[in-house]
Amino acid sequence: MGKIIERCTEQVIEIYEQFDASHDYDHILRVMKNAEDIARTMPEADLPVIRLAVLLHDIDDPKYKEFGSVSASELLRSAKADDELAMKVVETIKSVSFNGGNEEEIVSIEGAIVRDADRLDAIGAIGIARTFAFGGARGRKLYDAEEIARTEMSEDEYRSKETASVTHFYEKLLLLKDLMVTEEGKRLAGERHAFMVAFLEQLKFETGIDGNGK
Repeated sequence: MGKIIERCTEQVIEIYEQFDASHDYDHILRVMKNAEDIARTMPEADLPVIRLAVLLHDIDDPKYKEFGSVSASELLRSAKADDELAMKVVETIKSVSFNGGNEEEIVSIEGAIVRDADRLDAIGAIGIARTFAFGGARGRKLYDAEEIARTEMSEDEYRSKETASVTHFYEKLLLLKDLMVTEEGKRLAGERHAFMVAFLEQLKFETGIDGNGK
């Protein structure tokens, strides 16, 4: 198993080097730490599956299709993972994406851990930094006083509309605390959520808007 993880690591580092700072290999390392911290409270979880899922969870992200990277399944096969392991890892990865609130059902402990670990990196101080890094890479406005955050949307609608960065807080990031699945994930999310709320209050004080069309 160690060799498979090592081979996957070598390949994903090269792939994530092409992504912007919001989804680079440092993101993977932070999510890995989050996942391992949560997994320590859930000893029944399969840690190798979790580690492989974390390593590969952004490989098939639609936001980065232009890089034409291999799929997670192909990468696992090239790393000599057997069919059973590859299936477990891919199923775990499917649990991760938010997709405008149209998320996949969690079918395993590993899926719950990786989902929470990834979402923890989307909130708090690092979540704020990543939001503006992604927005900057895509040429998006910092905030838009006229833009109203959507409360319901399809996956296509979520991905196709290029909203201002602050609007993204209201459409996704502020929702994540209450969508955590594991007890440890819920605990860790609380402080990070509070920091985002404080940031948005300060932003409103400085600009006179809250990024939600108000």
